[in-house]
Amino acid sequence: MDITIANSAKRILVVDDDPDIQQLFVAALKTEDLHIEGACDGVEGLDKFTRAHWDLVITDVMMPKMDGMELLERMHALRTGTPVVVMTVDTTTDKIITAVRENAYCWLRKPFTTEDLRQVVDEALNAAPLEEGIEVLSASPRWLEFRLRCDMETAQRALRFLREVESGLQDSERERISFAFREILFNAVEHGGGNNPDVYVTVTYMRAERAILFRVRDPGPGFSFQRLRHAAISNPMESPAEHAITREQMGLRPGGFGILLVRQFVDELLYNEQGNEALLIKYLSSPA
Repeated sequence: MDITIANSAKRILVVDDDPDIQQLFVAALKTEDLHIEGACDGVEGLDKFTRAHWDLVITDVMMPKMDGMELLERMHALRTGTPVVVMTVDTTTDKIITAVRENAYCWLRKPFTTEDLRQVVDEALNAAPLEEGIEVLSASPRWLEFRLRCDMETAQRALRFLREVESGLQDSERERISFAFREILFNAVEHGGGNNPDVYVTVTYMRAERAILFRVRDPGPGFSFQRLRHAAISNPMESPAEHAITREQMGLRPGGFGILLVRQFVDELLYNEQGNEALLIKYLSSPA
């Protein structure tokens, strides 16, 4: 596979031993401003990576000669700023942690839709140069802890990794838990950290026998629901849209229903006294 466009085109290298996957990328991403090349294994992928500039690399994990995790490590050692998307059916915690530590842009689980693929590619190509925005503090399969730079792009990357840890859940259940975690994390970044990349949010994932727990701690002064006028949860029932006016006056993005929805998707949502640390708990019907 080799789709060549103008010299100013963004260059994407797709490394996968399945030619059908390579053709899928051509069909899904073919535009006038993209140059897409393929490699059939990690060895060929590394050779092409070293010979030319690439704006994005997308690699499978399970491949002959050199797997995607080793390829990611070698590419990171050569050029830390090139975004790399890792895709695979085989989602395991140790592989996810390796991908984070080797500064992969994000994790893409097969099978994926063309819409999800386009979104990931668009985000990766338009992202700021990668830095060490995600630090692994704990890598136990049942206790993962990350320190995240306080900006939305890093938060979105972390979310794509963490949502894959619970691969054993049904898709609908994983999506609900992922949404709840997303809302609390984004609130921590936007309100607790003020979207300031010089400060950090700490995220902890814990897997008990019959429960999943997410803890999010931000660097802000905290809050009280009495002063949270930009959120629907803090407004009286007779004025359910009052928070929307407040958000517009404050220059905040539309929304404000996050905490209300989170409480519908998890069993418990707890805050510490200061209001800068949240704990989400989802009880499971069967043990891990």
